[in-house]
Amino acid sequence: MTTTLISGANKGLGYETARRLIEAGHTVWMGARDETRGRAAADALGGRFVQLDVTSDDSVASAVTTIEAAGGLDVLINNAGVSGPFAAAEDLTADDAAFVFGTNVLGIVRMTLAFRPVLLRSNEAAIVNVTSGMGSFSFVLDPEHVESQIVAPLYQASKSAVTMLTVQYAKAFPQIRVNAADPGYTATEFNNHRGPQTVTEGTDAIVELATRGGAGPTGTFINRDGVAPF
Repeated sequence: MTTTLISGANKGLGYETARRLIEAGHTVWMGARDETRGRAAADALGGRFVQLDVTSDDSVASAVTTIEAAGGLDVLINNAGVSGPFAAAEDLTADDAAFVFGTNVLGIVRMTLAFRPVLLRSNEAAIVNVTSGMGSFSFVLDPEHVESQIVAPLYQASKSAVTMLTVQYAKAFPQIRVNAADPGYTATEFNNHRGPQTVTEGTDAIVELATRGGAGPTGTFINRDGVAPF
């Protein structure tokens, strides 16, 4: 049975990903910062709760210990993320940047390096980084795509960094399938439910990458329609 950890799993895309993977037969660890909400979410789906704050070395190390003691890990889904302040570009500060990159980028670095030794003991090791089409240079420069209509420098730059981390980690860790998933514009609390996609549609690419059994390409960037442009 495949064992999967999802960060930021108590709501939105993380919660729906957990639901679908549990339904597919995975043992799913649902990571969340808030213990009350996280346990409630895990209990509702039949998942396993683990307290997890991706911005904290101690929290991540504790999660590694818990999951390793329970039998290990096959798939790591780095889903936790923040949008940062909804403000004009000229009002965004370096502190705002530190907050956004601290979760969206440094969180993935912290999680990947901490869980790498555990994943290397699996025959189907995979990492799925949840990125965004808003970090795609092709999409943000194409007026046919909604991503080109949005100006969110810190969030968009952080997601470009996530995609590059994915490519570089895929090259550095060839024993692990490392790929990035773009959910697309999905109706979640993250965007005040404005997206045209359902939360199930938004998890299609994530679930696809998480259910390949450690096979398939590495260092790719996909959405629910297939390979997406960087």
